[in-house]
Formats: sequence, structure tokens, C-alpha cells
Amino acid sequence: MRVDVFSIFPEWFAGPLDASLLGRARADGRLDVRVHDLREHTTDRHRSVDDTPYGGGAGMVLAPEPIFAAVEAAEPARPLLLLSAAGRRFDQAYAARLAAGDGFSLLCGRYEGVDQRVADHLCDDELSVGDFVLAGGEAAAAVVIDTVARLLPGVMGNAASGDDESFVADRLEYPQYTRPAEFRGHRVPDVLLTGDHVRIERWRRAAALRRTLARRPDLVATVPLTPEEEALLRDFPDDRSGR
Repeated sequence: MRVDVFSIFPEWFAGPLDASLLGRARADGRLDVRVHDLREHTTDRHRSVDDTPYGGGAGMVLAPEPIFAAVEAAEPARPLLLLSAAGRRFDQAYAARLAAGDGFSLLCGRYEGVDQRVADHLCDDELSVGDFVLAGGEAAAAVVIDTVARLLPGVMGNAASGDDESFVADRLEYPQYTRPAEFRGHRVPDVLLTGDHVRIERWRRAAALRRTLARRPDLVATVPLTPEEEALLRDFPDDRSGR
């Protein structure tokens, strides 16, 4: 998969893109990330990429000229997505759609944002990674790339690792435990020690539902519990024992 990133701070990506899964995916040729410096497409000696907003106001706005020039020179993968607090919410379903394609591109905003003509006439969509404001789109770009890359074939060592993760089917993931079975007086739930994999699977689903109801009721409001899920909660009222 090809991913193009446009930023005024390309050096920001050296660490995130070279580490862990992303680093291995790039080394294996499964992920081709190309970071483009918007300042290389300026025309003045100061390499200016921003200007004051028309109509007045605080802050600066990324100008359209270097952005259009950088994108046109790179001929990037599409869709080209502007990372913006005003964009649609990025979620696991959106990540899955991007992972199913051949590639995509990300434009990192800065300052007060980008000239609206960039969003209207150059980009294909706008994305937000959450209801908060970052100093720039670079951190958001890393989030998007990491989320999508994990879904590419061969990137995760175990392809089944993503099957039960949070937000798959609009539910959070069940709690995880490892050795020792007892730590400082706190025991692993009894059901996980039984070796009964069918019962463990059912307990995990019930625990995931209970966690979702407690922490993210909005997910259940969007996708209500099914009769099967309600039955699971009745069968496993106690997360600790699995009885």
C-alpha cells in the first residue's frame, strides 16, 4: 500500500514510521510511505507556507499555492484526506475501507488550518481523529497510518489478532490476563483456567459486552444488544468467576 503524507515538518515522522509494526511493514515492502515537505514547493526566499487570514483574526493559515504544487508534483495515492478538527470522525470502519484500497494520502494541517480552497478543490475528504485540537496534523497522520497498516495482510504476525479487538462490531475488547494466575492477592477469572475454550469464548464475549455497556454506552445505543448478547449477559453475570 502506498501512503503519501504532506507536511511542513517531515522530520516528525522519522521515529513513528521506523518503529515496531510500521517499521517492519515498510522494510518488508508491504507499506510504502512517502513524506513530502510542503516548503520545497514555495517560491519565496523565506520558504513561506502560511499567511494572515482574510478578514482578520488570530493565527496564520496555510496558503494554497505550496499545497497544490506539492500534490500536483507528487501525483499521490487517492483519496487525499485533509486532517482537520472539522472533518468526519475517523474510526475502525473507515480504517477498514482505506485498508481495502491500494493507497491514500494525508495532508497535515497547521496553525489555524488550511485555505478552504484546498479542502474544496484539492482534497477528497476531511478526517478528524477525535474531538480535540492538536498542534498539527502530524500526530493524527501517524494514528491513521498505524490503524490502517495493522489491517493489511501480513503486517500483524497473527492475522487473527484483529478479530476480537475493540470497535470490531461496535463493541470493546474483553479484558486480558497473563501469568501468574494470582498476583498480590488478585486472581485471574476462574473460567480462564478451566481449559474449556467454548466457555472461555462465551465468557469473553459477555465481558466485552459488559465493558462496552459501562464505558461506551454510545456504541450500544448505535448498535443495540441482540437477543443472543442479552442471553450471554444473563449466563455470565460475574466477570470474575465466569459463573
